[in-house]
Amino acid sequence: MVDIVEKDLTIQNEKGLHARAAATFVKTLEDIDAEVFVSRTGQTVQGESIMGLMMLAASKGSVIHIKAKGNEAQKAIDVLTVLINSKFGEE
Repeated sequence: MVDIVEKDLTIQNEKGLHARAAATFVKTLEDIDAEVFVSRTGQTVQGESIMGLMMLAASKGSVIHIKAKGNEAQKAIDVLTVLINSKFGEE
């Protein structure tokens, strides 16, 4: 059985999910065995796509929905929670 884990998170860094933050998001998932999808305002993109993440236009205070599917789905959610709550290490 494949694990599916979902969580809503609020973008906290000043610049939102811009290019550098999106690249960090993607890099964080590199070695994790899970497929990740990110949604905002009805639009869903793959968590491994920098351009897709930027297209969400998630500014500070935006709530994004993350869905992870795979053997390490919980790990994906956990590391992304830390990343987003730490403001992508920007502040």
